Amino acid sequence: MNDLHLKKSFNSPEVEFLSASGELNIEGRSIPEDPGEFFERLINWLNEYFLNPVEKTVMNIKLEYINSGSSKYMLELLRIMKVNHGKGEDVLIKWYFEEGDESIEELGQHYEQTIQIPFELIEYY
Repeated sequence: MNDLHLKKSFNSPEVEFLSASGELNIEGRSIPEDPGEFFERLINWLNEYFLNPVEKTVMNIKLEYINSGSSKYMLELLRIMKVNHGKGEDVLIKWYFEEGDESIEELGQHYEQTIQIPFELIEYY
């Protein structure tokens, strides 16, 4: 399976989904004009990946900002992780937030409570 690499832009985060290691990285700001178009690639890749995942899958999310349209799709990515966790896959979400960024921290807490799978909230400086 091919890895997924999307370069960071002003409106969209950098994405690096590595099939061989199970490391899924999303970093930057997520305010694309068409979040459906952007996130469908991630959703499709993730669904295909879980047909034959590695032993442990870790999704690292480090967002500066996310708009409401993107937030809906981010939840869809997390739900795919939850479904596969329910099937016995070893998954972990690492949600990074900058010190003092209460909105990103609270969004991470909301996702953690919503999906209820292994989830780490990590503050950075």
